Amino acid sequence: MTAHPAPGPAGWIHRLAPGRADAPHTPASSAHGIAEATDRLGPQPVAWAIDVGDELARVIIREVPELGGGPVPFETLRMGTEAATLYALLLLADPAVERRIPEESLLGDREFARRRLGLDKVLRGIRVAHAALTHALMTACQELTPPAERAEQFRRVSELLFGFVDEFSSRMTAEYLSEHDRWLTSGAAAREETVRTILDGQPVRQAAASELLSYRLEGRHLAVIAWCDSPAADAAGDLQRAAAELLHSRGCTSTLVLPTGRTTVWAWGVPQAASAAPTPGGFPAPEGIRFACGSVRNGLPGFRQSHEDARHTVRVMQLDPHGTASVVDHPDIQLAALLSADLSALRRFVSDELGDLAADSRQADQLRRTLHLYLRNERSLTVAAAQLHIARNTVTYRVKRAQQLLGHDLTPRLPEVMSALEAARTLGPAVLRPADNSARDGDGHHRS
Repeated sequence: MTAHPAPGPAGWIHRLAPGRADAPHTPASSAHGIAEATDRLGPQPVAWAIDVGDELARVIIREVPELGGGPVPFETLRMGTEAATLYALLLLADPAVERRIPEESLLGDREFARRRLGLDKVLRGIRVAHAALTHALMTACQELTPPAERAEQFRRVSELLFGFVDEFSSRMTAEYLSEHDRWLTSGAAAREETVRTILDGQPVRQAAASELLSYRLEGRHLAVIAWCDSPAADAAGDLQRAAAELLHSRGCTSTLVLPTGRTTVWAWGVPQAASAAPTPGGFPAPEGIRFACGSVRNGLPGFRQSHEDARHTVRVMQLDPHGTASVVDHPDIQLAALLSADLSALRRFVSDELGDLAADSRQADQLRRTLHLYLRNERSLTVAAAQLHIARNTVTYRVKRAQQLLGHDLTPRLPEVMSALEAARTLGPAVLRPADNSARDGDGHHRS
């Protein structure tokens, strides 16, 4: 059993424990960093730091939304705030601990530079996190220390955190500027600027742009956005290779692959066929990497439009991350992408159209799937039974039960019901009601 340091001037640090019932259990920091902190502090203070690091990341995004941008950027940010919180606890517990800015925080800083986020926003995020961390530590100190000791402990926390944030800001600024300079002096900067100019719809000299990008901008284009679920490692190289392999598997010859950070890659390919359909058996996506594919589009506008399709596909995949495949094509989710532009309105629409069939339960999912296939196949019980590999009588029962749960006549609103079923199939819990909720309209009243 590891012997933790005896409580000293800041012995209350070793009594910290997470207070939220929904506190995250999975750390974002490296396994080595967590093990070192646990050895010095104990498991409960480390769990407190994981909880507070998560909250700091959320506060930063609320105050400086540009530092967010989705689940992966959030995890990158959480990795940095968690590591900084652990480092602050180590300093409070032992002022003689080696003074160093956590590498996880620097990784996030480099990511901000690559995403071309302004240094002023990064520094504002640091100030917001400093204020929130100070409040969390002061609150915990007040709860865990006797009244006679609080003034001294408050002073120690305040002095240490002000010194820490001063050093932290200086190092983060230097790292940001260094990464920004590296980006500017690389060929990637000119290529990214050209691509962003095209995506913004600004005029470009097509021949010159094609030469700079080493990619033919006339003809057809298939866009792909690839990203990594975990921000812990710099996976840009793996992402670039995987994106190129996916495009080649779709029959693309010329390819353009552009990393836009540690965990995201934009890519385009010139397909030989008009559809660039998936190969039989699918693409063996590497573990932890996801791919959103656009539709095949023509010409310079198509270069931009296919990328927009891929971005909509990313949004749909992130709405139901556990219900979508590793590789998703825009044509397969196009209706759901259009419907989910206003997610709150879509939830009300699905609830109105599907009634009790909009419950997020296994039984309701089974009935929705059966009804969806039955309607798509022109109400053929035989075809639906064959596709579901069940008996025809089972389809008959499920369809009857599904129509009972709808709560209204199916025929007059067939297009609406089909759209609601498609949204539920593609987006899952993002648009469904918890299984224990009865069918209610947007105002909280039961449907009639």
